[in-house]
Amino acid sequence: MKTIVIGVIGADVHAVGNKIIEYTLNKEGYNVVNVGVLSSQEDFINAAIETSASLIMVSSLYGQGELDCRGMRDKCEESGLDQILLYVGGNIVIGKQDFTEVEKRFKEMGFNRVYPPGIKIEDVLSTIKQDLGGN
Repeated sequence: MKTIVIGVIGADVHAVGNKIIEYTLNKEGYNVVNVGVLSSQEDFINAAIETSASLIMVSSLYGQGELDCRGMRDKCEESGLDQILLYVGGNIVIGKQDFTEVEKRFKEMGFNRVYPPGIKIEDVLSTIKQDLGGN
């Protein structure tokens, strides 16, 4: 069974979507470790190390995701998580920005998958299965 670490990064307290993600991934047969809201990069990374996770899924809804996520890939690699998959989604930037540009910036920061505001976890499941090679 593959382990996925989820949570809400930075000073963000949006818990409802996080709980929906946890419920849906559990229902799909994944082992979900939820670091909750107000989480630092280190919270995600430490949980991934402790549980041998395959994927870290970062949520952010308050618009500061770009600042909160900067340098996360480097920290993962420094911690020995060279192969970890990094997903990010939500309202990850402030204001109306062209999502193609936002996605490009996050991918340059080392994120494997970048999701726009309003995407539902159900719409991401096939990508998760593809990236993780099943459960």
